[in-house]
Amino acid sequence: MKKFQFRSVVALANSKLSIKFAALLLSFSTLISALLGIFRDRLLNSLYLDTYPTGIDAYTAAFTVPDFMFFVLTSGALAVSFIPVFNQRLASGNKKSAWELSTSVLNLFALATLVTSILIMIFADPLIRYVVGPGLDESGTTLAINMMRVIAINPFLFSIATVLSSMQQAVGRFVFYSLAPALYNIGILVGIMVFTNGINIFGFQLFEGGIMGVALGVVFGAVLQVIVSLIGLFGLGFDYEFKIYWKNHGFRSVLKLLPARSLDQGIDYVSGIVNTNLSSRMGAGALRSYQQANTLHTMPVNLIGVAISTAFFPKMTEEVGEDNAEEFNDTFRKALRMIVWISLPVSVIAFFARGYVVNFIKNGGDPVIASILGALVLAIFAQSVFHIASRGFYARQDTKTPFIVSIVAIGLSMILSVLFTMWGFGPDGLGWAQSIGAVLEMFILLGILNRRSKNKLFNKTFLKGTWHMILASVVTGVVAYIMTKFLPLLATDNSFLATFPKFLIISAVSLTTYLAASYLMDLEEVVPIFNWVSRVLFRNIPEQKTDKTD
Repeated sequence: MKKFQFRSVVALANSKLSIKFAALLLSFSTLISALLGIFRDRLLNSLYLDTYPTGIDAYTAAFTVPDFMFFVLTSGALAVSFIPVFNQRLASGNKKSAWELSTSVLNLFALATLVTSILIMIFADPLIRYVVGPGLDESGTTLAINMMRVIAINPFLFSIATVLSSMQQAVGRFVFYSLAPALYNIGILVGIMVFTNGINIFGFQLFEGGIMGVALGVVFGAVLQVIVSLIGLFGLGFDYEFKIYWKNHGFRSVLKLLPARSLDQGIDYVSGIVNTNLSSRMGAGALRSYQQANTLHTMPVNLIGVAISTAFFPKMTEEVGEDNAEEFNDTFRKALRMIVWISLPVSVIAFFARGYVVNFIKNGGDPVIASILGALVLAIFAQSVFHIASRGFYARQDTKTPFIVSIVAIGLSMILSVLFTMWGFGPDGLGWAQSIGAVLEMFILLGILNRRSKNKLFNKTFLKGTWHMILASVVTGVVAYIMTKFLPLLATDNSFLATFPKFLIISAVSLTTYLAASYLMDLEEVVPIFNWVSRVLFRNIPEQKTDKTD
């Protein structure tokens, strides 16, 4: 009976979802993961940022190369090149080719990342000393090397989970895919709260504990991601073989599409490595401060840009496959408008309430992190839009154009990072460089996409709606500024309970203002919200009936 119930629940979770429900699910799961991430960082910062800045810098630096290799070899590069080709095979009814493609991609990337993980373990010493952490002292360098060797297994584990989840995304399954980020953070939290105290089994001390326990938690979180991705395959009919079908045309198509997107991902992350290198030279704690601000700015990007574009991407690939340009344009505009409408007020509130936000991850806040976050606010909006703009190309199996644009934008960002550091801008300069590059990349991609569209992609209705969104955001910014003066951060606001109510009130008033302004400007995105509020408020009020008499 329990086995039957488990299968029933898994089968229900693996059913195909509509775009709207998928977008809501992914946004909600990303929010849960972000909240867990805030709790994770709050614990880490309270334990180490003030008392052991060298250790927390070492932990942060240890992630850089393993994450870089995962992003280059797998990550979104695989998803955007694999899903369109996989969808074509399924749409044509050629399941045999689809499974050969899937098993080939899984085996190739598992082998490639396994070799990569081993190489990272071997060369961890020079990677830390000369690439990502040259500014660390000797104790921090040694700790970072040891941590990197532990975390090095993650590219291998992540690649398996990514291939499995990409198959599920392609057929409209998002439930177990959406659980993976939260489980990853749960694994790290286990490392912070359990493994740092040491691991003792039947009286044998297997691990003494300390900050190295957090690295073990990172690996544990990656293992949890693999497990939940495997559960998501239930009922899909995946026919796995330990074999690579080199002659499979779909597999060859993926390999052709992959290099440009992989290099695009790699160039983007090279910028992160450059900034990690530069921030490690700015004194103890600077590296962690920059990483924390970068993490905070990434949360809304994932919550809005990644979640919404991921939900819309399979439909966009289907419409391209059916050569339906008009439907593709409508879907793209709808996704882009939704992202712009949500990300604008979030960026505005993040700027004016950045000090309150930083209090969530560190008691008493941190002026350095808050200042860097302020510089990264433009990147919140631009990178959210980037995710749907780039998928406009990926749906057409064009990975080269976003790659070329990234070379220009990220190249400028890295040059500015070095110049701003030389000119004494400190960690803030790294944030401004990233924002400028992100805005440039967004405008170039949208411009090229509009130019290549068969029909006009950005019509008058779209441009008018976007202008109204900007005006509504300006009004929201004025209200947010006034609210921060009305509810200022005090020296005594050094706890979550003291800060969160103020942030909640500021956000609620600002967002209410934005919704009201959107309604007055006839923005279609606000209509479902007002309809829902109306149903909730007036659902128990009986309709008045009038008798009609002659």
